[in-house]
Amino acid sequence: MCGIVGYIGTKKASPILINGLLRLEYRGYDSAGIATIEKSGISIMKDKGRVKNLYNLDGIDNLEGTIGIAHTRWATHGKPSKENSHPHSDNSKTFSVVHNGIIENYNELRKFLTDNGYTFYSQTDTEVIPNLIHYYYNKDSKNDDLKLLRAIKSACMDLKGSFAIEVLCKDFPDNMIVVRKDSPLVIGKGENENYISSDIPAILSFTRDFYLLNDYEFVVLSRNKAEFYDKDLKPINKDVKNIEWDASSAEKDGFDDYMLKEIYEQPNAIRETIGAKLNENSKCEFEELDFTKEYLLSLNKIYIVACGTAMHAGLSTRNTIEKLCKIPTEVDIASEFRYRDPLVNEKTLCIFISQSGETADTIAALKLCKEKGAKTLTITNVIGSSITREADYSIYTHAGPEIAVASTKAYTSQVVLLNILAIYFAETMGMTNPCIKDLKEEILNLPKKVEECLKISEKVKDFSKKVYNEKDIFFLGRGVDEVVAREGSLKLKEISYIHSESYAAGELKHGPIALIEKDITVIGIMTDPNLVEKTVSNLQEVITRGAKTMVISNQKIDDTMFEFVINIPNTHPFISPIISIIPLQLFSYYIAKEKGLDVDKPRNLAKSVTVE
Repeated sequence: MCGIVGYIGTKKASPILINGLLRLEYRGYDSAGIATIEKSGISIMKDKGRVKNLYNLDGIDNLEGTIGIAHTRWATHGKPSKENSHPHSDNSKTFSVVHNGIIENYNELRKFLTDNGYTFYSQTDTEVIPNLIHYYYNKDSKNDDLKLLRAIKSACMDLKGSFAIEVLCKDFPDNMIVVRKDSPLVIGKGENENYISSDIPAILSFTRDFYLLNDYEFVVLSRNKAEFYDKDLKPINKDVKNIEWDASSAEKDGFDDYMLKEIYEQPNAIRETIGAKLNENSKCEFEELDFTKEYLLSLNKIYIVACGTAMHAGLSTRNTIEKLCKIPTEVDIASEFRYRDPLVNEKTLCIFISQSGETADTIAALKLCKEKGAKTLTITNVIGSSITREADYSIYTHAGPEIAVASTKAYTSQVVLLNILAIYFAETMGMTNPCIKDLKEEILNLPKKVEECLKISEKVKDFSKKVYNEKDIFFLGRGVDEVVAREGSLKLKEISYIHSESYAAGELKHGPIALIEKDITVIGIMTDPNLVEKTVSNLQEVITRGAKTMVISNQKIDDTMFEFVINIPNTHPFISPIISIIPLQLFSYYIAKEKGLDVDKPRNLAKSVTVE
């Protein structure tokens, strides 16, 4: 995920900016750049590749400016290239901008600006921002100290999506303006200087005093002060917060472990993954794909091939693809797939999912499908990874680096992206399923619903304390909830080392019920309104045999039947696995913590499985 750094003070800005970018390298990126205000105007230095490449750019050692902005980019709109790197300028070179987030309506804004005489030199959504600021700046007849602020505010009101923005203007060489909405941004206060970053760790070595910004708070920065304004440009007061973190805690943003941090990063990871691909009132867009209606209608099968949690993401969305596209879809384990001589040909689309893009079994399966004439599409979180170099097409989740071995935000981002892909297929094929409009709306609302779901963490923690000494735990569900049960069971195995099993609830009486005895713990998931009554009946069978039960549901059920009920936000059944898995992620985490285990590095497991 992209990173932002900024500086305004009395020192040379460029070394501070580059140092900050180096501290953000753990976030992942494909290009980097800085902009400073020099005597001659705004100077921009940028290139694709690593931050260290900036040291080799002609003229970078000659920069003397004491005001600057910097950025590491992870490509969303447009391939990794120097032209698509940040910072971006307006046509007049009056403004320079760096931006984290996604501008969902950039196509409309780009057309509006083009119609008004502006030219674009990159494929990015970000380039509309400096040109839009210039448009409003020129329209403003007042030449006072707030002219720049008014132009930026007007531009931001036109933006739909998420953004954290830093703006330089050559007409205001002693100021910088920053603003955020749904994307992190902090200001570090120094002595006659201010630092800006998307992450506290990038600037923690310079200051421990921070201003934490809320949405639509505009900040006019000078060397010795920070002036804050609300969205109506009325001045507001901000308190400084002192951050007492060590370096390790800083990288974790104050969380005890990377896994917990990554669980809480899911709203933003989902928001970034949705990006500009999905809009309620227009068709889904994947600029990386050129599938035609004729090709998709010619398919007789789709295979989704993956391992572990990524395979569960495929299972979670198989029903979406079949219901929306009417194409038979199979989900297969990569390590088994190629050894059974699968029926694959030119009428088969094969989708491969790998968080790291380096999973050996998945890459081997992909190569087999190419040999058999199938088109191959990969879904990964890592740009430039091995699997992307083998596949015909690649699309990316934008979850950001996932450090903990047990996958959380990468999984939910995969499920989101697969659902959007299913909508894209259906719309390209000309399908008219009435649920598509509702599904789009529900996907766009997911980040807020996930934020709401995370508020139940203390309740989950309380139940975890009661059962962390268990030797066996069972998970039950029907339909898509059975897949969530699988993923919940896997998470518990991975980091707590408790033996756990998941079953389709309807299969309970066909064998597994023999394992149910007094005080054993059973977790039930119920989100599909068509299957709630059946699942309740199955859980009643384990309750009568003395089992303790925790139920996760967004349906109306009798809470008194179960020992523990976790109520989660309601959403479309196709995407309910994104919300219902969160209590189970937290459940596994808190149990492992009660047992005193290393949740980020569980025994015998690796983040990227590069051997077969």
